[in-house]
Amino acid sequence: MTSTLSIHRPLQITLAVLLLAATVFEAVKHGLWAPAALGLIGPDIALLAGLKDGRLNPRGVPFYNALHSYYAPVALMAVAATGAIALGFFVLGLAWAAHIAVDRALGYGLRTRDGFQR
Repeated sequence: MTSTLSIHRPLQITLAVLLLAATVFEAVKHGLWAPAALGLIGPDIALLAGLKDGRLNPRGVPFYNALHSYYAPVALMAVAATGAIALGFFVLGLAWAAHIAVDRALGYGLRTRDGFQR
């Protein structure tokens, strides 16, 4: 029997590669390296809440899970695509989504209330 993880892993890897490529393309095309860098490394700021032995401090779990969900970066990209906010926010959202996709491709997901990987 094939596990769900093994079925989804190639899709997660493909999504991560595509989002990373799109992020680099947009950052180079528009010279928007700062938003790209912030989106790629920023979501892990929640780990500063304390990661020990693979467990995140429960205080940081809601923040970590919010930063590692696709809803906010997709919403940010959608608003930026309308022109209501600067293009840099689109690149930020794209890089943020790439960060999430890379985490998923590497097997990292959201955290339980106790701070462990799901």
